[in-house]
Amino acid sequence: MMKRKNIKQIVGIFLAVLFTVGCSDILEEEPRSIYTPDYFKTEEGVYSGLTSLYAHLRYIYGNGYYLNACLTGTDEYTYGHGADGNFKNMDLSGVGTLTASSSRSDVLWNNTFYNINTASGIIENASAVGITEDLIAEAQFFRAFDYFLLVQTFGGVPLDLGAGDLAFNTSTVRTSIRNTVPEVYTLAVFPDLISTVNNLPSNGRVTGGVTKTLARLYLSKAYLTYGWWLENPNNIATYPEANRTDPDGHDAQWYYQQAYDVAMEAINDPGPFGLEDTYYDVNVGSNDRNKEMLLYADHTEGSEYYDGSSHSYNSGSSPGNFAVWMVTWDYTFLQSAEDTSWSSVVRSVQREAAQAYGRPWKCMAPPIGVFTNTFADKTNDSRYDGTFVTSFRGNWNKGGLTNSVLYNANGLAVEPGDAILTFLDEEPSDAIDYSNSSYDSNVGAGVLPGRSDFVISPHGISRYAWPNLWKIGTYRTDNGDGLGQPNGGITRPFPIAKFSELYFIAAEAAVKGASGSMSARELVNVIRARAGVWRWDNNGNIEKIEDDSSEMMAATPSVIDIDYILAERSREYYGEGYRWYDLVRTQKWSEYAASYQICGPGLGDHTPETFTRTIENYMYLRPIPQGQLDAMEMSETDISAYQNPGYE
Repeated sequence: MMKRKNIKQIVGIFLAVLFTVGCSDILEEEPRSIYTPDYFKTEEGVYSGLTSLYAHLRYIYGNGYYLNACLTGTDEYTYGHGADGNFKNMDLSGVGTLTASSSRSDVLWNNTFYNINTASGIIENASAVGITEDLIAEAQFFRAFDYFLLVQTFGGVPLDLGAGDLAFNTSTVRTSIRNTVPEVYTLAVFPDLISTVNNLPSNGRVTGGVTKTLARLYLSKAYLTYGWWLENPNNIATYPEANRTDPDGHDAQWYYQQAYDVAMEAINDPGPFGLEDTYYDVNVGSNDRNKEMLLYADHTEGSEYYDGSSHSYNSGSSPGNFAVWMVTWDYTFLQSAEDTSWSSVVRSVQREAAQAYGRPWKCMAPPIGVFTNTFADKTNDSRYDGTFVTSFRGNWNKGGLTNSVLYNANGLAVEPGDAILTFLDEEPSDAIDYSNSSYDSNVGAGVLPGRSDFVISPHGISRYAWPNLWKIGTYRTDNGDGLGQPNGGITRPFPIAKFSELYFIAAEAAVKGASGSMSARELVNVIRARAGVWRWDNNGNIEKIEDDSSEMMAATPSVIDIDYILAERSREYYGEGYRWYDLVRTQKWSEYAASYQICGPGLGDHTPETFTRTIENYMYLRPIPQGQLDAMEMSETDISAYQNPGYE
């Protein structure tokens, strides 16, 4: 576990204070001490700086507003009935407006430049105290990591923070010039990542530390992304304006081949990493920090101080992990009766610090297409069961209620652990009775003959009720026999990079023309084969030893295209924050997300409605945050020119 230090790096042009828009939960950064060049020339200074590089991940990953920026407005999520402007603005469906003041990509901008400057300070000064190349490579990795995130999100960004390109800055500078996209890649991202591949060890210096395999993943992904940028198949504008030519003279195909080659090097020389045997094992809380996890924003149950968040109550602030609360509906309203007359009811599914439950903020809801299209195969493919909570089970006994049984749908008895509400895998042959004429489902669910659980079908999923996101849900070991602390910051590490993505990067590069020892279909089938292996039925809450890998591989198309890659990526990484970047990289965002279906926000709404989004080409870049523009002392013309076109 990387210890947290409260450190503030001086960055000349950026971010004297954090700012928010329209939030009741304000993101606040605690005061930090100041780094100086002399401090970086001490061993203590270098190690403190390295610690802060890891710690900064928690201000981005696990932050619910950043997850919103990565997912809302894509085919994976829209806004839920509890959403405020933070989410409606990002949806682009006419209920809000995306502006420099409302974009929640500010979470990224506000938390990267400090870190970039710290990394530059380490890189410049560490050799003065005999720090080894592998430690300097850690700083290079994080500088490249942050610049890669920024250039994908905002286009070109400044390499000069006040003291020269990629130089550590201690001066207070209120002006800035943005570099172009090719400059950011070829001067910052690629050189730093190449150096990290050459100098990082196969095994991390600490648990969760950066490694050669991680560096190869990001180098291959950066090559792939830059290749798409050079090709620009849909003629999307870039900013600052730049020709789609590479300063080093390479074309898009050269970068696709590099992406393939580097990804295959990592696959063939994985170090201590590899694929877990089942998809369930990748995501179950008891197996966190497993061999598939290459990078995560770490948290610990053992200490609030080192975790950086209250374990009893977190109001939605970084560095706490609270992202999954945004995609959790209010299942805590579920109730059952104490007798068959339904004259007395109790809450039968209570808020619990468990992976399936946690704190419901009801801000982001999945569209119906997620369940009918993305996860159409729910029989062979374990990823649906290993992604969502579709069965909400009674836990009233953990909340102090002594009833041995309660009465639920059709007046049938249920015990603790039985399903109270089920989101069905498919549309049933019998019509669901949503009228609640005989039994009171106070969340608007329906009944089917002979079933003791209330039900909602895929086409009945609404902005009010939907399957929870199990994979990044709360997990704690200190609940005892009770409900635990579901309102505390989530103590699990938030996943950032997984070994499995190397297969997708190589496969996508192969689709784009790269060649090598494995075809796109063979690479995708490695992941699909694993998805067909079951050891536990998560929503059935029962052991399931089944191998459907042959069926999964046989169902893979003989010819793989980019649409199939994107579908597989969504099945593998659904809800983790990949989607907006995937759709922007491939320039498929407007094609995939221009419309979606979901039922309304009211109790018992089960009639699908179609909603349309306005996704214009300029939106493929997020706006520079208004707080950045307000902090700069430049002419109005220069400040206006600093902003991405379309957001002026």
